[in-house]
Amino acid sequence: MDHARFGSRVLTEPVALTHDPADLDAGGDWAVVVTFEGELTAVRFARTDQPVPQPDPWTPVTAAWRSSMDEGEYRRGVATIREHIAAGTVYQVNLCRMLSAPLPEHAHLPALAHVLAAGNPAPFAGLVHVPSAGLDVVSASPEAYLIRDGDRLVSRPIKGTGASAADLGAKDHAENVMITDLVRNDLSPVSEPGTVAVEELCAVEQHPGLVHLTSSVAGRLRPGVTWPDILAATFPPGSVSGAPKSSALRIIDELESSPRGAYCGAVGWIDADAGRAELAVGIRTFVAETARNETQGEETQDHARVLRFGTGAGITWGSDPAAEWRETELKAARLIGLASGKVGA
Repeated sequence: MDHARFGSRVLTEPVALTHDPADLDAGGDWAVVVTFEGELTAVRFARTDQPVPQPDPWTPVTAAWRSSMDEGEYRRGVATIREHIAAGTVYQVNLCRMLSAPLPEHAHLPALAHVLAAGNPAPFAGLVHVPSAGLDVVSASPEAYLIRDGDRLVSRPIKGTGASAADLGAKDHAENVMITDLVRNDLSPVSEPGTVAVEELCAVEQHPGLVHLTSSVAGRLRPGVTWPDILAATFPPGSVSGAPKSSALRIIDELESSPRGAYCGAVGWIDADAGRAELAVGIRTFVAETARNETQGEETQDHARVLRFGTGAGITWGSDPAAEWRETELKAARLIGLASGKVGA
């Protein structure tokens, strides 16, 4: 059954599909996925009150996960970014790698969503299961890209990760402050002058298996601002790109061999009639799709399905390449363990 679920919000009976963000202002209840590369796919649903059948149990991934970058490649990427920082090209770049594994024949993402809800609850978790529209995404995202309530728009960037609060040092705080300032600048073009404010800075948040630093930036939207305006000003999310964003995106394109897709993009819902929305940054996110030959020596069968999962870290001048690699492992460990049946829910 095609449906989307975000907390208690369940959307069923898809009636329209669009790739044009202007349609999001025309009314209706939408599930939205925007890839990091900027491709929007939105599905409008007719119902928000229909129960969804309980899925069959999740079939764990048993094959080995492959990474688009091995440790040596990732550490060299960190070193290259530090060279760009030394040259004054950029201050920070989010460097990511994509993990992939064959999807078992009877494994379906609504079942994985139940596993994640039990084993890794997240404030902005979501599922968009509309294979007919090419969407099969489940996210345990802890990060709000955009929350809209009428003319109020809030972004809550995460930067700074550790196994415990004691692991969060000066580098983590500097990283968060830089991205918070970037988000403030992103919201400014679509907000009333003088209304953009940092409402919370470097708050420590506990999540399963790790802690994050989270800030909150809010603004009041200018009259007449549309969803195309908002996305053009703020996308991709600053926390998963870097600062300055334009320079960071060029470096990401040079260093990352695999497209991120929905990972680091946006996943969420828009109620265009009520003027409300909740779009998460697509981190801690699994995507099921047709296999592509993108990882180290991977051979795939025609039309085989793979499960993809991304992980990354924010690189600054103060970054240690080995520590940044370990951060990508920390962020992936619990989620990959749950999908593989190796971590109990």
